[in-house]
Amino acid sequence: MEIKNPKSNLPGTNTFNLNFDQQHMQFLLNLIEQSEAKSMPRFEQFTDRDMVLWYLYHSKQLFSNRGRSTRSTLKYKAEIEQFLNYLLLYSDEIGVDISEMKDNSLFKSLQPRHIRRYQEWLATNSPYVKKKNEKEESGYSIATLERKTTILKGFFKQLFECNYINEPLHQGFKAVYVTNNDRPNRDMGPSEVVELLRYFEKNNNPIMFTLVHVLVTTGMRNEELCTLKIEHIRKDYLKGGYYLEVLGKGGKWRRIPLKDKVVASIKNFREIRGLAPIEAASKSSPLFTTKTGNAYSPSYLDQVFKREFSNVESEKVITPHVFRHAFAIISHINGADIYKIMKSLGHEKIETTIIYMEKVLETEQNAIHEWDSDSFGGYI
Repeated sequence: MEIKNPKSNLPGTNTFNLNFDQQHMQFLLNLIEQSEAKSMPRFEQFTDRDMVLWYLYHSKQLFSNRGRSTRSTLKYKAEIEQFLNYLLLYSDEIGVDISEMKDNSLFKSLQPRHIRRYQEWLATNSPYVKKKNEKEESGYSIATLERKTTILKGFFKQLFECNYINEPLHQGFKAVYVTNNDRPNRDMGPSEVVELLRYFEKNNNPIMFTLVHVLVTTGMRNEELCTLKIEHIRKDYLKGGYYLEVLGKGGKWRRIPLKDKVVASIKNFREIRGLAPIEAASKSSPLFTTKTGNAYSPSYLDQVFKREFSNVESEKVITPHVFRHAFAIISHINGADIYKIMKSLGHEKIETTIIYMEKVLETEQNAIHEWDSDSFGGYI
């Protein structure tokens, strides 16, 4: 029996429902199996919308919780939605000259030149850029454009490799190179961290003290901290103390040891929040909670940091992620090699870790450090 696709395609609409639907995902899997049984291309019966949903929500892992994180999926979803909406709402302005749709598919009708035009328009004349120009501010940063390009390029590359589209649209994107100076300043050394910890200690804010204390001594991602449960903090019966079992990107676990004073901060945090002690709490309950007793969400934790640091004088925007950089920098200063830092942060590539410490390494490797004061007449 042939399965009919009840979902409409993307062209002709201005908004798109790209939310996860387990029932529809099962329907798509059935379509693939039907195509395979008939020796048809796997995605022959898919619409554009189906391909987006499959890209966003289908896990290549046997266990779905080991694939892309929820937060990353939402970022990918937002970028693809923006692309679709902009392309349809501003097609004339962008210069997408598609007179007829191939197979009622926007994706199959696009060519690399359309991708180039979209990318240039997004960077120079899109609504966000215009709004910024009116305020005499710059538009998208180079780092943001690089991220947007990477997401869309990866999406269209998969469409091409799946043979859903015949044009290599991913090759239409111009390269966006991010230099060291293009990245926001997230460098923070030990003296700055100590100053912040003292600030929250002095201002009787043990909640923020603990959050900073934990983030900077573990190097955890925002989302990793937010998803911690009681069962993830465990006693180390070999070396004593406690450690955290942290679920990182790609469904990979890593063990993070906790310093005794950090454990004390965590216990104090829970006591102030009126939560049960670690030893008595339900294993499935959050380790850290908001005032309402719910686990932090990554976006809410970002808001908390923005609010709490609004009164702190600093030349940088301080987010939870800044303390991940601080962990790398302070570890390096204390003699940890880059490989250890990479493994501790849960990075896949050492190049990513080096980015965290690029400015510190550049300063350390300056030739001036090889100068002998005697060779310069005592003037250094």
